[in-house]
Amino acid sequence: MSRATILWSLFAVQAICCAYFLLDTTWDMLWPTSPNIIAESDLFEALVTLALLFGLAFTGNELRHLLSRHTHLEDQIKVASGAFGDVLETRFIDWELTGAEREVAILAIKGFSIAEMADLRDTKQGTIKAQCASVYKKADVSGRLQLLSVFLDDLLADDLVKTAHKTAI
Repeated sequence: MSRATILWSLFAVQAICCAYFLLDTTWDMLWPTSPNIIAESDLFEALVTLALLFGLAFTGNELRHLLSRHTHLEDQIKVASGAFGDVLETRFIDWELTGAEREVAILAIKGFSIAEMADLRDTKQGTIKAQCASVYKKADVSGRLQLLSVFLDDLLADDLVKTAHKTAI
């Protein structure tokens, strides 16, 4: 069962309790059982019911906002994960990277060290350093962090999800 289903189920239970208290209070006020028009306990029940109604309205509104925000963030993650490959490919084409430079750039973005890249690519560290330098030069950045920031800037743009929604519609 999803978290949203559980939250909405608990909200429904609260709403049912609120409706019960509201009906009970209304019944007691319209058809009092004692000679007094409104008993002290009826007044207390009415105040508790009113507080419950306000709490229910606030909780429902907050729950709706939180679930909407959650959906928006999930959409952003989906778009970012799907778009990352497209962004990489576009940048690599713009920078005219060779196949080897593409592989090294991806490994650098993933955070592998020069030694790890050399082991993975079965080549010497000097070759990896030269390929990294070539990638950084073509990308017009000074190092690995700036290379990564080029892609993060594209992915974290506020209009990314909006653009994805417009193309989906």
